[in-house]
Amino acid sequence: MRESKQVTGLSSGHLTHIEDHLDRRYIQPGKLPGALTLVARRGEIAYLKAQGLMDVERNKPVCRDTVFRIYSMTKPITSIAMMQLYEQGRFLLDDPVHKYIPAWKNLRVYNSGVYPNFLTTPATSTMTIRDLFTHMSGLTYGFMNRTNVDAAYRELKLDGGRNLTLEALVGHLAEVPLEFSPGTAWNYSVSTDVLGYLVQLLADQPFDEYLREHIFEPLAMPDTGFHVRDDQLNRFAACYQYDPVDQFKLQDDPQTSPFRDKRRFLSGGGGLVSTIDDYFHFAQALCQGGEFGGRRIIGRKTLEFMRRNHLPGNQDLPGLSVGPFSETPYAGTGFGLGFSVKTDVAKSQINGSVGEYGWGGLASTNFIIDPVEELVVIFMTQLIPSSTYPIRQELRAIVNGALV
Repeated sequence: MRESKQVTGLSSGHLTHIEDHLDRRYIQPGKLPGALTLVARRGEIAYLKAQGLMDVERNKPVCRDTVFRIYSMTKPITSIAMMQLYEQGRFLLDDPVHKYIPAWKNLRVYNSGVYPNFLTTPATSTMTIRDLFTHMSGLTYGFMNRTNVDAAYRELKLDGGRNLTLEALVGHLAEVPLEFSPGTAWNYSVSTDVLGYLVQLLADQPFDEYLREHIFEPLAMPDTGFHVRDDQLNRFAACYQYDPVDQFKLQDDPQTSPFRDKRRFLSGGGGLVSTIDDYFHFAQALCQGGEFGGRRIIGRKTLEFMRRNHLPGNQDLPGLSVGPFSETPYAGTGFGLGFSVKTDVAKSQINGSVGEYGWGGLASTNFIIDPVEELVVIFMTQLIPSSTYPIRQELRAIVNGALV
């Protein structure tokens, strides 16, 4: 078979399988409204394709500059912001969190009961800042729907109620027990929102202003922020909820979305909107050791440190997780300072490289960085929940198959 034209070591012919696969399996059958996919290697975009609709009700196609809710793809950005302050000596990873949030000094662990009548025991370990980065803090998310503790989060609206602020979040968290003693297990949580609070505290600057000044402006990310501006509205995608009967239904209309408001709660764990080019600038900066377009946002050694597996004993997530979560396949996957990290390719059952890292968002967005292959993959769509279809694994198979 004749090889198609190669672009930076990627078979352009093989990459067309992405378009064919998404169209045949997901968009034409009505499983996804639309998608936007980017593949880059050695800093050069080798594949960029918009498919389907960004707003089904208004029949608006996905475009390159469509604005998406990236939800938990906010977490790596917040983690980089916090580590910028680490590079300035503002904190150490083994600092107890109560050094900066005094009300957290005597945290307790859930034993029994329901909110507000909990029976608790003292935590057997002190929560450190690294526990927040790695989701080993003992905190949780209300949407887990797993325990009486996350039920309290839902009652207090700690996942992002309209009246919540970062200050109110850390205040409420001081009064709710932990799921477990810090450092003893892994549980996806509001930990990165607490990191956003700490960025604000340590930098003595509002969190959104800090991100704009130290990440978004240096990396030319004008469409990334905590709310959708008037000039972005025409490009703002609708978000959909999976429906087992009708496949998906409208979950958040662009015209009435809460993302249209200037939000009081600047969620470092899931509050940003962005475009594929903006996020590519961020991901490519990481792929290039911390700089993009001549602007450095993080030191090379700091980034190498962040993308190591920080789980104790080099364990993977199944060995430490106390509850299921869909953002990444667990087997052969550890966790660094803000990203999932592949530790065992065979165990993961997905091709790739040891050291590959990235994360995804609630509405099925995802990004992958493979530093061995100098590869960046970004996938944008708007379908909740992210566990609906195995698109992330399928994209890895197709993209890695294009390497020549």
